[in-house]
Amino acid sequence: MSANRDRLFILDTTLRDGEQSPGASLDEREKLEVAQALASLRVDAVEAGFPIASPGDFAAVRRVAAAVRGPAIVALARALPKDIEAAAQALEKAERPRIHVFLATSAIHRRFKLKKAKDEILRIAARSVRLARKYADDVEFSPEDASRTEPDFLAAVVETVIRAGARTVNIPDTVGYATPDEFGRLFRMLGERVPSIGKAVLSAHCHNDLGLAVANSLAAVLGGARQVECTVNGIGERAGNASLEEIVMAVRTRPDHYGVRTAVDTRRIWKTSRLVSRLTGIPVQPNKAVVGDNAFAHEAGIHQDGILKERRTYEIMTPASVGWRGTSMVMGKHSGRHAFRERLRALGHRPGPQELERAFRRFKELADKKKCIFDDDLEAIIEDEISAIPEEFRLDYISISSGNRTLPTATIRLARGERLLQDAACGDGPVDAAMKTIKRITGVEGRLADYALRAVTGGTDALGEVTVKVTCGPHTETGRGASTDVIEASAKAYLNAINKIIWRRRQKKRTAAPRF
Repeated sequence: MSANRDRLFILDTTLRDGEQSPGASLDEREKLEVAQALASLRVDAVEAGFPIASPGDFAAVRRVAAAVRGPAIVALARALPKDIEAAAQALEKAERPRIHVFLATSAIHRRFKLKKAKDEILRIAARSVRLARKYADDVEFSPEDASRTEPDFLAAVVETVIRAGARTVNIPDTVGYATPDEFGRLFRMLGERVPSIGKAVLSAHCHNDLGLAVANSLAAVLGGARQVECTVNGIGERAGNASLEEIVMAVRTRPDHYGVRTAVDTRRIWKTSRLVSRLTGIPVQPNKAVVGDNAFAHEAGIHQDGILKERRTYEIMTPASVGWRGTSMVMGKHSGRHAFRERLRALGHRPGPQELERAFRRFKELADKKKCIFDDDLEAIIEDEISAIPEEFRLDYISISSGNRTLPTATIRLARGERLLQDAACGDGPVDAAMKTIKRITGVEGRLADYALRAVTGGTDALGEVTVKVTCGPHTETGRGASTDVIEASAKAYLNAINKIIWRRRQKKRTAAPRF
């Protein structure tokens, strides 16, 4: 155990466990963007993926390991030689590599999944940790379903893997079964009954099936855990994981109770939250603690009066402490390029001259349609207009004919370099007609797998942001588009996904799949 007893390490598993959220798949470039944001957030470790799972996951872990400096880069592996070797290969260029080995230990998993006895589990656990140590000094071990494992056997497993060389032992509440009092008691038991416990850091990894992931994680901290595994916005498989932002701000706000501190730069929490939300297509619920739109909103008259007199009457943390921008700066059609650029900088964006010009034109077009432009509108413009994926096709013109007694028809003109390509098609509705027209022009037969629409800001003139998932052969890509016209936003989002598919095909031809 670390000699610094008041230090709580944060392992972020957004890129691994968080990505297991239904529909939250991230491509290699998006994973790298999130990993770099997490490094800026100053988390202690980034679990980048499960290399053996697929060539794409292997490549993503390898790229993150090579590019990201600061936090430990973690790769997950089953207690199998091929998994551990793949993880080691993916982490070859990491500044601080960590191999995270897991093996189920609960009676129900031993009987039905593994069909192995306790003594065999102990041998496999020790053997896998020793193998991982040949590739990395930093090895973490997780007894899967630890919260439902017999306490005596769990203590034996923990002692075994520490003696084999594990520097971190993670205790997962894999199915969100535990309650805070019993989970905290479990950590205290391990501290008392594992002779070698002082040689490793105890960690907690909690799922939110009963809505107790954060409470259980904090109970584990009180019980002696000095690492917590969590995800941005609490995303993850099933009901999700413990939320990074809630855990970090809980120990920051209540040092008197938890007695620990993290190295996280909390001022970057809000921005990281919104980045993960945009890239995964999973919105942050308005009443989400710390990062929800209503987290620092006060509507009741008594609350407003108290806040005006002294913020601490109804706020236990300040908006600035989590990077919340506070009151939005309202911009409109009379705002100039300088004011526009400065507002983007205040929001953390520094586009180049060409990108700024494109975004400014888009801003002016929107300002003619809306009375006020808010920061969320500007964020959507940047997301919509400044993309890392080259635009093979760009939307130049769209016209829709639709009605309750009219066959929906879309006429669309796309720009491809200097050429303009135009066509029209009918559909079951205006969105379907627009997408069919884009298919005809591009020649890419993408299947719409998911469609989501949200209003970026309030009011009837709100900017609509559309997120789609489009499948074409082996490729599934996320596309995004924004406009006050939801049909135009839908067409932009679909075209964005098609451009990604075209780009991905070209990249696949240039690069061979990695060998394990």
